[in-house]
Amino acid sequence: MKSQDIVILLKLVSLQEQEDSGLLDDADGVSGREEPFSVRGLGASLGISKTEVSASLNRSLESGLATKDRKSGRAKPSRRNLYEFIAHGMKFVFPVKPGSMSRGLPTAFAAPMLEGQLMSAGEDIYVWPYAQGNERGQSIEPLFKSVPEAAKSDERLYEYLALVDAIRLGKQRESNLAAERLKERLLKR
Repeated sequence: MKSQDIVILLKLVSLQEQEDSGLLDDADGVSGREEPFSVRGLGASLGISKTEVSASLNRSLESGLATKDRKSGRAKPSRRNLYEFIAHGMKFVFPVKPGSMSRGLPTAFAAPMLEGQLMSAGEDIYVWPYAQGNERGQSIEPLFKSVPEAAKSDERLYEYLALVDAIRLGKQRESNLAAERLKERLLKR
């Protein structure tokens, strides 16, 4: 497993939710549904090379974090397995240590969609270092270097990644609250 595998799987979850909501339909009537799910589409939206996306999907299929959809043939996240891994394994497999103060995009408890819902004991907020960010806080290395850019263009993905960081960074109480929120989102289907 590599950290970008989680980013790619959460992007697939976000795309599934957008597809279910009808947000992926093209206005001109030509269906563009397959493109966002393709290796090329995922790579372009996440800033990850096509080779890495393909290798990541293969790792996810082998580990049971994804399965092949019978109808479309594309990889789809196994939401329950993905939740279990994030909630119980991320903290140990991909640990994070807050770094120096930096300008960036708020994450974890400070992300806009989580602000005020999860509390951290510290005064400083956590940010992914990002030159175009508008907040200042303790830097957190994102799961993949292109995460801030990808999160800015996909609010659902941003929320999922912020919850993952809240689980990775939080003490037991905060991690449990973030895990519960993630469970509600991932397993609502």
